[in-house]
Amino acid sequence: MNNEFTDLKAIYVNCTLKKSPSHSHTRDLMALSINIMKSEGVAVEVVRFVDYDIPVGVQPDMTKEGYDKDDWPELYKKIEAADILVIGAPIWLGARSSIASKLIERLYAMSSYQNDKGQYVYYGKAGGCLITGNEDGVKHCAMGILYALQHLGYSIPPQADAGWIGEVGPGPSYGDTEWNGEKKEPPVGYDSEFTNRNTTFMTYNLLHLAKMLKDQGGYPAYGNSRKKWDDGTRWNFENPEYR
Repeated sequence: MNNEFTDLKAIYVNCTLKKSPSHSHTRDLMALSINIMKSEGVAVEVVRFVDYDIPVGVQPDMTKEGYDKDDWPELYKKIEAADILVIGAPIWLGARSSIASKLIERLYAMSSYQNDKGQYVYYGKAGGCLITGNEDGVKHCAMGILYALQHLGYSIPPQADAGWIGEVGPGPSYGDTEWNGEKKEPPVGYDSEFTNRNTTFMTYNLLHLAKMLKDQGGYPAYGNSRKKWDDGTRWNFENPEYR
């Protein structure tokens, strides 16, 4: 174990469509990255988004918009406390799951929140994603998820995504131990050198970036503080030298 990572916290949000305790193939792939982080002493929490009562919307608390219940404010506290966010999502119809889209929308709902430097609240945090499916679309889904995370303020390291897909059409999914009565040993996808390598690189790149950001206290507030922009202490954008 490398003790340099022991002060980090990571949260993995599984955006499967299946509620617990149903088996999630996405969770099987997430386990590889989770176990690496745990082996490095990182405090890891795993949540299944669909298990929470979270309505659609882009407000911090949708009970103020007419919904009877919204678990998002409590879940957000866990996400805000983490240095690393990893979104796990299956592919449906070539795109990320609807649950992953809902998560991103609710993350966006907090976009007006600021840290103590007056920066957007996700500044100084690292983000990545893991994708599973039996059709093409890993890179397409990762592209949209990682774009959304960086737009919200997360920092994206190199090789911040990984995934596994099976053959086109019906077939076994990642982690299956049986298909059509045939035993699978090792479980499907577990021996994929490409998936194992990319998942490992993603995990360590997230750790390295999160550690660097945490050690330096996040990003300097020079030139990127919403607070300073609003109170008039920003650099003078009307100065002809900036045009």
